[in-house]
Amino acid sequence: MATTEQGADLVVIGGGVVGLSVAWRACVRGMRAVVLEAGEVAHGASHHAAGMIAPVAEVAPGEEPLLELGLRSAGLYPGFIAALREDAGGAEVGYTRCGTLMVARGADEAEALERERMLREQRGLTVERLAPSEARRREPALAPALRAALDLPDDHAVDPRLLCAALATAIERRGGTVREHTPAVAVHAGGVRLGDGSGVLTGAVVVATGAAAGSLKGVGEFVPSRPVKGQIMRLHDPEGPGLLTRVVRFPPTYVVPRGDGRYVIGGTSEERGLDTTVTAGAALEMLREAAELVPGISELVLDEFTAGIRPGTPDNLPAIGPASVPGVWWATGHYRGGVLLAPATAELLVGAMCGDPPDVLLAPFDPARLWSLLR
Repeated sequence: MATTEQGADLVVIGGGVVGLSVAWRACVRGMRAVVLEAGEVAHGASHHAAGMIAPVAEVAPGEEPLLELGLRSAGLYPGFIAALREDAGGAEVGYTRCGTLMVARGADEAEALERERMLREQRGLTVERLAPSEARRREPALAPALRAALDLPDDHAVDPRLLCAALATAIERRGGTVREHTPAVAVHAGGVRLGDGSGVLTGAVVVATGAAAGSLKGVGEFVPSRPVKGQIMRLHDPEGPGLLTRVVRFPPTYVVPRGDGRYVIGGTSEERGLDTTVTAGAALEMLREAAELVPGISELVLDEFTAGIRPGTPDNLPAIGPASVPGVWWATGHYRGGVLLAPATAELLVGAMCGDPPDVLLAPFDPARLWSLLR
């Protein structure tokens, strides 16, 4: 006979970095949170993410609301990590305050990089133009062919897999529950129905399922989203750390050092539905680009080559806020920024659920802006 679990103040559907951050934040504020994950924790986009905390590097024209949210979240990260490690019993999360180098090889790329510098300076962001010799002094592994560089010292990085594991531990230690292999199929008044027919009674529900929300019933009007494929490589240096100390970006490709001899190379954004195959062409392009600027990349050992699915909305902004059904909230559509935006999403959404004064920063991300697109 199906059973019903009682006593949850909040059920979070989705065990990625955003869902786990929301649940942990709720636990910190005294709520009992239950996370329902259809597979394993962080098996989706969070498993494949590079983990860049880079609002300065990723700012683009016309994305001021996203920049403001990203800057708020990046500013929260040091305290977020310190509190998380304490709640998780000192667990390592791979957080490094490494900074980013944006680099250019030819004249056209150098001109584009100068426009990037001006865009950031106009917004009051910290950015330093470097001569090629100075860039190579700071990162000796860079190739001599470098034409120009920008140093963005305020960008950081984290290991999303370690981060999610620590969040799950912290939730449990705070009295919450993380239930893997527990798909939710429907939300109803006062609870959530599970795939086996059982249920969880709760006062509120947060839908944080990323690109996999389409089959969930009872949440009212949906947030329209599309899956965006990203292929990514993980490598390590048998000699240990030291090849790079900063993230190196040469759009669309990037190399992220973990600080312990491990590196991540990524950069694809492909509109191919739910396809998660990896391709020889993407591997060739990413390795060629990376090795051209950091020749030592070719000596690294390839550990993984995978593809994940990011959730993108029609305007590429996340949906953070109340659903059309009372008691249900959305935290989805973070596209390439789930890791970056997780602390701010959790703080602002849980604050709104607890009746804190409205924060104007959330207004551009109201899910209601997207519902007209479904009609």
